[in-house]
Amino acid sequence: MNHAHDTSVIEDTIRRIVVERGGAPVEMSGDTAQLGGAVAIDSLDIATIVVELEGQFGVDPFKEGFIDFKTNGEPAALYVAAV
Repeated sequence: MNHAHDTSVIEDTIRRIVVERGGAPVEMSGDTAQLGGAVAIDSLDIATIVVELEGQFGVDPFKEGFIDFKTNGEPAALYVAAV
């Protein structure tokens, strides 16, 4: 795995969840803000994203506790470090 691939997987997962909730798909990058940003997601969506990514990557970088993140690139870095 690499950071660019992981970020792409995370962005695709976020886009799908936003659309499933009835939101419009948005363009994202590793610097795109999540909560309170351009992407219409809330803390419940973050929890859903984390569970789905755990299934996709086979690791849980949050097993020691939740790590606050603000952009799409930050959780990608956590998954790269955890693998």
